Amino acid sequence: MPIDPCFADLLADPRNAVRPPPAAVPMDKVRRAADGAMALPDAPEMARIDERSVRLPDREIVVRHYRPTNADVLPLILFAHGGGWVWGSLDTHDPLCRELADRTGAAVISVAYRLAPEHHYPAAPDDVWAVLADIMARPEAYGVDPGRVALAGDSAGGQIVTETMVRALEAGHRPKHLALFYPALDPACDTASHAEFAEGAMLTHEGMRWFWDCYLGADRTIELRGIDDATAASFPPVTLQTAGCDVLRDEGRVFADRLRSLGVDVESRDHAGMLHGFLSLGVETPAIEATLALAAERLRDSLSAS
Repeated sequence: MPIDPCFADLLADPRNAVRPPPAAVPMDKVRRAADGAMALPDAPEMARIDERSVRLPDREIVVRHYRPTNADVLPLILFAHGGGWVWGSLDTHDPLCRELADRTGAAVISVAYRLAPEHHYPAAPDDVWAVLADIMARPEAYGVDPGRVALAGDSAGGQIVTETMVRALEAGHRPKHLALFYPALDPACDTASHAEFAEGAMLTHEGMRWFWDCYLGADRTIELRGIDDATAASFPPVTLQTAGCDVLRDEGRVFADRLRSLGVDVESRDHAGMLHGFLSLGVETPAIEATLALAAERLRDSLSAS
């Protein structure tokens, strides 16, 4: 599958290849460089944006709350940003959160979860689940309808919200939708797309393995929580979109096929020629509008259902 020419300038600069950084480079410098490379295009204005902290006995979790209208109560999309669990922030994904809020009419709450490698798995999903649990316990404090909640995330954030969905279902909550953008789901990194796009498509095979090592520990003694078929079959509608030229493409396809085989309402779409993270790369391509439009339509439909 050829890479879309819209990425020619990005790929011409070898510094844009995502691969393991030199060990001597401090992580804060790595993060500044990576976060600075994410494009921040113009995004819709919101009626209100607030930041607040969810206070736990041992930590505080900062969230950014987007409200597209001044309605007292809105449906909610809880969002987890990408960045390989290592970088990314509320700021890097601010445009995407604004787009989701504007296009769906829902509030969006984006979570500044703890990052690896300082905080290994399950710190990130622990944080996102803690925020969701607080919202469900005190919806009036957030101005949201606890019966109309969806989860969304891109890349590493896709793994985080998928696990958060499992925790929510096990706790007796029933989120309405799960929206995933090119999610990272399989630490084995052994699919055909990992071999096909190991080099030359920006996110390298070795770069993705390094992200998983940061998240799970370099010796991989930490294991991801699995999803049994009974739990997977109870998932709400899922929208899962992948990039055609991405090492993560096939694991997204496998997960969508698995859910579909279990009777879940799944809409999956592979965007030909796109690189991983294309929503945040500052390129001009019809695929961005197509991706946002599909996600927003499916989220709106789910969040409007009683």
